[in-house]
Amino acid sequence: MAKDYSAFGPAYRNFKVKEEVYVPEPPEEFSGDDPFVKMAPIRGELKDIKFDETYPYLDKSLTFRIWHFLIYLVTWLVAFPANWIRFGIKIEGREKIRRNRELFANGMMTVCNHVHRWDMICVLQAMRYRRAWIPMYAQPFRGKDGFLMKAIGGVAIPEELSGLRAFDKAMDELHANKQWIHLFPESCSWRFYAPLRPFKTGAFNMAYRHGLPVVPLVISFRPRTGWRKLFGKGEPLLTIHVGDPIVPDLTVPRKAEVARIRDLAHQTMLDMAGIVSNPWPSSID
Repeated sequence: MAKDYSAFGPAYRNFKVKEEVYVPEPPEEFSGDDPFVKMAPIRGELKDIKFDETYPYLDKSLTFRIWHFLIYLVTWLVAFPANWIRFGIKIEGREKIRRNRELFANGMMTVCNHVHRWDMICVLQAMRYRRAWIPMYAQPFRGKDGFLMKAIGGVAIPEELSGLRAFDKAMDELHANKQWIHLFPESCSWRFYAPLRPFKTGAFNMAYRHGLPVVPLVISFRPRTGWRKLFGKGEPLLTIHVGDPIVPDLTVPRKAEVARIRDLAHQTMLDMAGIVSNPWPSSID
């Protein structure tokens, strides 16, 4: 008999998973009405940064390039082992990336659920020693973590209309250089939230525009066991699942094809996470 998660709050309404799937108790109350409520506060005093046509969405300075290299070196050498120690990260389906290398020769896009502070580390571990550029909300770049976000590959999505053209130009340049791009289509992080929220269509519009194959990934949870109970009290262990790439059909009109790849990515992630009934549709745009 499927377990009833209604006691976890309205954001878990009608939520059902396969018998073997572990669902952690929510660390905070999530909205049952608005899946895009931003739960993570911006740390530190906000800087006065304007994300307009003058903002360097791709910083090409030597100083930034050095920091970018060093941040990734620390990520690979320190954060990867730390993620295994603290969260027992397991990766399922990584061979789907290895066997599709030719498909990704001109770049690719990954999408994943956004469920905790280290989820980008999980994505990078699944990709294994590859860099990724990550379009993100601009507002957090004004806070304490802004420099780190940019150094890891974050590209601010401008709030000002005047910055959109410069942002699009930056993404065009990344595609021309055959870079890998990652987006969280749920748009904001809900810590250890097991259901899958609706997706914003922006990621899939970008995939269609550049003809990028989309690889869906999803993070699921396991109970904390053994010596790992010494770390992260109350936090679950993590598994990241890698799905088969979804290739946009550019002969189909954009709106219809974007909806198809968005919905297929959402369903693929539900299946990999063992979710049989989800509180949210694939999109509410």
